Amino acid sequence: MDSLIFSLNATVPVFLLMVLGLVFRKLGWIDEVFASKMNQFVFLVPLPVLVFEDLATVDFDQVWNLRFVLFCFGVTLISIVLAAGVSCLWRDRSIRGEFIQASYRSSAALLGIAFIQNIYGDAGMAPLMIIGSVPLYNVMAVVVLSVFQPEQRRMDRKLWLGTLKGIVTNPIILGIAAGLLWSALKIPMPFILEKTVSNIGAVATPLGLMAMGATFDLHKASAKVKPAAVAAGMKLVGFAAVFLPLAVMLGFRREELVAILVMLGSATTVSCFVMAKNMGHEGVLTSSVVMLTTLFSGFTLTVWLYILRSLGYV
Repeated sequence: MDSLIFSLNATVPVFLLMVLGLVFRKLGWIDEVFASKMNQFVFLVPLPVLVFEDLATVDFDQVWNLRFVLFCFGVTLISIVLAAGVSCLWRDRSIRGEFIQASYRSSAALLGIAFIQNIYGDAGMAPLMIIGSVPLYNVMAVVVLSVFQPEQRRMDRKLWLGTLKGIVTNPIILGIAAGLLWSALKIPMPFILEKTVSNIGAVATPLGLMAMGATFDLHKASAKVKPAAVAAGMKLVGFAAVFLPLAVMLGFRREELVAILVMLGSATTVSCFVMAKNMGHEGVLTSSVVMLTTLFSGFTLTVWLYILRSLGYV
């Protein structure tokens, strides 16, 4: 029951913020232009700062575990390949980029540390899971969203150069690079700077969620219910069912296994929608998957955690 209450406390407020954005749009307090500007702002400033904060404060000397990081990286990469394979089932090529990203990309940075702290009292292996998965999340998101643009484009040199430029100049990628460099060089962060960075990063999730809700179109979403349901099923159940047994076989336990569970089976992150909208995609499929996974992840995560506890692995 405690695990269920914690999971609901972590996911229901997120869902309600999206509903709040939808209500504000219906009331006329947020219009399409304002929601679009909010999305752009979140993509350019708070999200990169949030990722920077997560990585810049990691103490590598105390928590470094190369085997665990490589496992997280490898599983994430295989998940992306599997999602790309399933995306070929959809005739509408314009939704493939959104489908792939929404299927594999978790709220790892936002939920991982909080989830493990609630169980074990400290962040545990969450920062290493973030290092192993989040940079790859963002790099591959830029790649798939660039390659599968809504308008049909040939895979020519110009497209590949544009994709590479998008990766190098992507604000979230820059935030990751800055955070890793800051941590590696052990640069101190004065309280004033730390508080400012924390305050800026804190607005990323609420602003992004309300902007998503404000731009959510139920009529358009109903036309994409099948791919949204498939993506949500892969995100909450499919990948965890495939890779959690492998993690157990390799000897990962306690904080390591919970971090892997969050990486594989938590809700699709709101930054998927922000990135998709800012890279020329409609965003309807992404917002549908985010809403579905956010709604049901409290229950699925609790079931996975109950199974792992019953077997004595966490």
